[in-house]
Formats: sequence, structure tokens, C-alpha cells
Amino acid sequence: MYAVIKTGGKQYRVSQGDVVRVEKLAGQVGDKVALDEVLFVGGDGEAKIGTPTLPDVKVIAEIVDQGRAKKIIVFKKKRRKSYSRKRGHRQHLTTLKITEIQG
Repeated sequence: MYAVIKTGGKQYRVSQGDVVRVEKLAGQVGDKVALDEVLFVGGDGEAKIGTPTLPDVKVIAEIVDQGRAKKIIVFKKKRRKSYSRKRGHRQHLTTLKITEIQG
């Protein structure tokens, strides 16, 4: 059984036991998180499609880690104008282990 969830403006296909890295969610390591924006559930021969979400389905996950992604360098330059800007960015991420799909 698998589900398509939406969190942080992105969609993820998850099933029980999967480990996914999503945009930062509030909580400490070891906390349980209920993801209730479930768009699709399938895999047991019967598929449920949300319009846009399924109201009675939840995905329960456990926070494994609160970390950051690799650094991304943003470099801007305009030739012959003596203009250059260098910025770095590291996105905050939460690592989740999917424990259960309810519904």
C-alpha cells in the first residue's frame, strides 16, 4: 500500500517503512507527525483519489533527523559592469520514517 502526500509545496510517494527528506517540519527527533494532505492511496487493487485531498486518510511518520541540505551557490555576474554577487543557501530539511498509513 502506498500514498501520495503533499508537504512543503512538493508531492511524495511513500509507503510504510520509507525514509523521506521533506521541507522542515516543527518537532523534535522522535516525535510523531500526522500528514493529513493525502492526495492518493493505492496498491491493494483499489485506488482512492482525492478531490483534491482525502479527508479520512492520514499518514503517520516519525521524525528521524532535523538537518540541512548541501550548500547551493548562487552566483550573479554582469560582464563589463564590475558587478558580481555570491550567495550561499542551505535548506532546512526534516527526515521522516513513515510508520503507518491510516484509512
